[in-house]
Amino acid sequence: MADAHAHERDPEHSLEPVGLIAQSGAILRMGRMMLAAGTASYRVKEAMAAVAHALGIDRHTAAVTLTEITATTHRGPIFRTEVTEVRKFGVNAERIKLLDDFRSGLPETLTVEQVHAELDRIEHKPALYPAAVNALSAGAACAAFGVLNNARPLEVLAVLVAATCGQFLRRALAHRGFNPFGTTMVAAALACGLYLASVALYGIFSLSVDVHASGYIACTLFLLPGFPLITSALDLAKLDFSAGISRLVFATMMIVGAALSVWGLTLIDALDATAREPIALEPAQHYTMMALASLIGVLGFALMFNSPWRMALAAALIGMVSNTARLYLIDHGVMIQMATVIACVLVGVLVAIAAPRTGSPIITLQVPAVLVMIPGVLAFHSVVSLNEGDYTDTVGSVLQVVLIVLSIMVGLVIAKLFTDRQWAFDKG
Repeated sequence: MADAHAHERDPEHSLEPVGLIAQSGAILRMGRMMLAAGTASYRVKEAMAAVAHALGIDRHTAAVTLTEITATTHRGPIFRTEVTEVRKFGVNAERIKLLDDFRSGLPETLTVEQVHAELDRIEHKPALYPAAVNALSAGAACAAFGVLNNARPLEVLAVLVAATCGQFLRRALAHRGFNPFGTTMVAAALACGLYLASVALYGIFSLSVDVHASGYIACTLFLLPGFPLITSALDLAKLDFSAGISRLVFATMMIVGAALSVWGLTLIDALDATAREPIALEPAQHYTMMALASLIGVLGFALMFNSPWRMALAAALIGMVSNTARLYLIDHGVMIQMATVIACVLVGVLVAIAAPRTGSPIITLQVPAVLVMIPGVLAFHSVVSLNEGDYTDTVGSVLQVVLIVLSIMVGLVIAKLFTDRQWAFDKG
């Protein structure tokens, strides 16, 4: 009787494409890890296609969004379609690099077991920096933002403390799987609350410090969703609308979440969001200070994204040169949108030169380098104007923010068209 049942099962079992199932699972795992590390969707597809080719797959297609991958694997007359969801994601520049190195160094043939062994090694690699260093990097980056936004020394110190604590909480909540929108709101509320507390403490010691947007907003800029914003632009430029729109919507949600907390805390104390004059310095001193602030800001963000030091320094130097050039152009009469486009084209060109020389994926250099160009103070000014019922000023501020962000995206896309032939020409 048992033999009869076994005979009945054998033909059915022989029809199962066991090898294809295993190959499809390995390819999909590569895609999941790339997506969870924060890279662009087209890079996820490239990585999956490379692994599929090395495994002997005839044809592989994939649709990738911010949180989902739908992939079909063809081998001979059979195929398999799988869907997976990535619920926990962030930005890990070193993991993007390791996965990209694995993709670019694949041999002509390899086995499923070899793929999983390498992915296990990458997945189990701990973060380069402990939580305290990660948080301090974010604090230093936000303090540099404060300098770029004309914050005064005591305000910069308050930003350093507030942003460091905010990032420490954000990282802890994210590692526990707390909702990303809630994490953003809570971290922003903590950073803003600590900043206001620092200003109040200054008052106790008879140190006069105004609650100005240049410092207050800077303490929350570690929450800027730089990778989703930039990768959404690249995906949209590749006509991958499902990926680009989902990333753009996510980035917008995170900005709104932070803005709600930032606005809510202003009810405690009135906030001055008017334009602020820079500290009076000679031109050479002023641009030297701007260059150093740009360098520290980009370096801090790169380290917060878990970039190796060599990668972080390359991004910092690119950001320093490009952002200082942008500020110089603005100060000499060039429209801020045009200056931003020129600076971001410069970022793209310098990144294309530096990436192969430092062994860095392009996206890990691009994003930190352009984050210092995002107009955080102006964005919050629009929220203040809306709260005060000044709708004309609100619309003007919002449009200017949108135009600057679009300028960043356009500049990077233009540079990409000229520096990456594989990206510029669609062979699909």
